Amino acid sequence: MPISRRQLMIVGAGLAGAGAIGALGRQWWRETPPAGFDHDLVAQPTPLELVHGYQTPAWAYGASAPGTELRVRQGDWLRVRFHNRLPVSSTVHWHGIRLPLEMDGVPYVSQMPVLPGEYFDYRFRVPDAGSYWYHPHQSSAEQLGRGLVAPLIVEERDPTGFVHERTVSLKNWHVDEQGAFLPFSIPREAARNGTLGRLSSVNGVPLGVVEVPAGEVTRVRLLNLDNTATYRINLKGDAEARIYAIDGNPVEPVPLLEDYWLGPGMRLCLALRPGAEGGEIALRDGPMRLGTFKVIAATGGGQLWPPRLPRNPLPEPDLANAEIVPFNFEWAAKPSLLAAQASAPSLWQVNGQAWDIDDKTCAERPIARLRLGRTYIFELRNLTQYQHPIHLHGMSFKVIASNKRKITPYFTDTFLLGRNERAQVALVADNPGTWMFHCHVIDHMETGLMAAIEVA
Repeated sequence: MPISRRQLMIVGAGLAGAGAIGALGRQWWRETPPAGFDHDLVAQPTPLELVHGYQTPAWAYGASAPGTELRVRQGDWLRVRFHNRLPVSSTVHWHGIRLPLEMDGVPYVSQMPVLPGEYFDYRFRVPDAGSYWYHPHQSSAEQLGRGLVAPLIVEERDPTGFVHERTVSLKNWHVDEQGAFLPFSIPREAARNGTLGRLSSVNGVPLGVVEVPAGEVTRVRLLNLDNTATYRINLKGDAEARIYAIDGNPVEPVPLLEDYWLGPGMRLCLALRPGAEGGEIALRDGPMRLGTFKVIAATGGGQLWPPRLPRNPLPEPDLANAEIVPFNFEWAAKPSLLAAQASAPSLWQVNGQAWDIDDKTCAERPIARLRLGRTYIFELRNLTQYQHPIHLHGMSFKVIASNKRKITPYFTDTFLLGRNERAQVALVADNPGTWMFHCHVIDHMETGLMAAIEVA
C-alpha cells in the first residue's frame, strides 16, 4: 500500500532520508543505509544555448542538460542529497533501478514532493549493473521537457574487457527557432503518438559529436531520455557494432544490422569498432542524422570484442506455476479533451481505468495485487494504433513472447509495445510496495496511461 499523506508529511519537509521511512520493507539488497551522502545533486534553472544565438530557460541537474552523470559500482550504496532550487516542487525517480519503495521518487506514493528550497536524501544499494537514468516523477512533461534528465551508470564489479566507454544521451527539445519553449503536451497529439519536440540533440548538443578511437572497441551506452520520441537507431559508416545489453541487462552479443527501435526511457549498450582514423559514423534515427561518431587516433588497446557481460542477479520466473494477469492499453472509453477541473485531459486507460494525475489517491486503488514471491505473467495488449514503451518501477521483467515478432527472452524494465501487439512478460514479485506501471511517452502517462501495482 502507498504510505499515507500524514506519514509522508512527518518525514517529507526537507529532512527525509532512507532511514526515516525505511520501515516499509526490506529486501536482500536493502540494509540500514549509512549516514551522509556522496553526491550533491542540485536541480536549478540553467539557461542553455540550444539554438545558436538564443538562450533557452532550461532546468537541469547541474550546469548542463542532460545533467550530471552519476556513477556507482554494482552492489554499493548510492547516496545522493537532492537540493531543489527550482521554482516548483520536484522529486527524483531512478529509472530501471530495483530499490526500496521509499526511494522511488513518486510523489504521494513513496515520498512527499520536495518543495523549493528543500532537500531530500536518497540512499539505496544498486543490485544490478547497467545503464540507467534519473528524472522527476512530478509534472513530468514540463520538468523532463525543460531538461531534468541525466544518466546513472552502474559499473560491473569485475572488469568487462571494455577499454573505452562513451555515454550518449538522446533528447528532443520542444523549442522554436528562437529557443523559446513550445507546449510540452498538446491534447490532440497526446491522443496520438505524443507531442514531439522539434530539435534533436546528442548529449545536449544538436548534431553532437562523440570521439571514438580507430580500430578499437568502444562501449557506447545509448540512452533515450526523451519525453516522446522513439528512435529507429542505426549507424552509417565504416564500423561494426554489436548489442551487449538492453535496458541495463546483458544479452548474448549480436550484430546491430538494422534499425533498433529505442522508445522513451529505453537504453541500448553497443560495442562499436570503427574503421580508420579520420572517418565518421552517422548515428541516425531512420534516415535522419542525430549525431556523429568521429574516429580519432588509436590508443593501442581494446581491439578484441569483449565476452558477454555478466548477468545481473535477477530472480528467474517460474513459468510453470505462473499466474497470468491481463493488461489492456487502450483509448479512454469517454475521452475528455476539455476536462473542466483537471490540468490534463483523460485520453488513455489501462484495463478500463484512466489515471488522474491530479488525484493524489490513485495509487490507493491498485489495478493488480500480487503476492510477494510469486511468479506472474503479464499479458500486455495494445489495443491502439500507436506504440507504447511500457515501464515498471521497482522490478524487472522477462520478455518471453509476442504475436508480432520473434522473441529471444531477455530481462528489462521497459518494453516497446507495438501497435496492436500482444506480448507476454514474466516476473517474480519480489519487491514489496505499490509500484507505478505506465507508458513512458510522458503525455500518454499524464493523460491516463498509468496504473499502480501492489506487491504484498
